[in-house]
Amino acid sequence: MSHGEPVSRWLVVVVKVPVEPSRHRVAVWRQLRRSGALSLGQGVWAVPDVPVFADGVSKAVALTGQAGGQAMTLTASGRDSEDAARFQALFTALRSEDWTGFLADCGKFEAELAQGIHVAGFTLADLEEKEQSLERLRRRYRDLTARDVFGAPEAAEAGRRLKECAAACEDYAERAFRALHEAPVGDGG
Repeated sequence: MSHGEPVSRWLVVVVKVPVEPSRHRVAVWRQLRRSGALSLGQGVWAVPDVPVFADGVSKAVALTGQAGGQAMTLTASGRDSEDAARFQALFTALRSEDWTGFLADCGKFEAELAQGIHVAGFTLADLEEKEQSLERLRRRYRDLTARDVFGAPEAAEAGRRLKECAAACEDYAERAFRALHEAPVGDGG
């Protein structure tokens, strides 16, 4: 399936989890959100019927059962092309929200790098922390790309921003290594 192509089948997950303890409901909700599912109402979620969502749906169903709840997974499709397009638009809007959050995180990362350069207090631990933050951005980008089966408009900008973050981190690393190697080793006595 290519980006933008309508999906004819959807998985609809209907979950009912006991009210108490609330941690079970929250765990199921988090799993479905993390999986990229679209909430259609209380306890009703949907994802395109494509392999990338199967594991997340299975985990949510398992969590529901472990909590003493009930879950049903149904295969559904729109009654006509308008319904299918509306469903796809709702799903893509959710992915757009995800990408907007990713872009904001890229901005925060770049601001942290700029602040580190401004204060010039480079340490190896700080550099490692920045590289770990970049790796988290890369993982999140891969996850969002996998779930964005219709190609939300923000995806292209997100790819460009991730490359900018990587370049900024590389610049930061070069500055840090230069500063650390130019720093005096000891008192010199």
